[in-house]
Amino acid sequence: MNVTVFGATGAIGSRTVAELLERGHTVTAYARNQAKVPAAWGERVRVVIGEMSDADAIDSAVAGADAVISALGPSMDRKATGLPLVEGTRHILEAMQRHGVTRYIGHATPAVLDPRERPTPVTRFTSFMPRTFMRRAYDEIRGMTDPVKASDLDWTIVRFLAPKNAPKQGNLRVGFFGTDKIRFAVSRADIAAFTAAQVDDCAYVGRAPAISN
Repeated sequence: MNVTVFGATGAIGSRTVAELLERGHTVTAYARNQAKVPAAWGERVRVVIGEMSDADAIDSAVAGADAVISALGPSMDRKATGLPLVEGTRHILEAMQRHGVTRYIGHATPAVLDPRERPTPVTRFTSFMPRTFMRRAYDEIRGMTDPVKASDLDWTIVRFLAPKNAPKQGNLRVGFFGTDKIRFAVSRADIAAFTAAQVDDCAYVGRAPAISN
């Protein structure tokens, strides 16, 4: 399948691109900075450079895709301003509609609820902390995911709490708060592998599974 990845040069995005290539997919990577594009990609990855405000570049990246992955996440810098990823996500969704792309996989924290979940102590805590101490980041993650959940897309939002730089553990827990035992830590390699697997797996369409090791 042809898969477009936004946030492709980030810590999780770059691993997701590698996973997709290993699975035999064709990848278009959207990046803001050419200097951060891994040399190892070579000619195997089509790269589109642009800001998240660049609707034309985003449209070009989405054109021809069978699925879109957003590995984007809000900046935790307290000096950051605005909600650029909300605007960027809007451009992505509009481009998907224009080009008839229906499969979307994104990332979030448990501050975003699965449609069938009720709030739990964990989801309340992970909403309260950023809403109180990092309001801009909270508003951005909600602004990125709420329109996706309200859309007619075949979407999946992969949620996680404490990503770590560690090799794939091979002991991934997948489920929903209130019914499953989801822990806190998860390796970025496992997040990438699970995200890439969702491209052609419909088990979690319309759901927001939480994952941990």
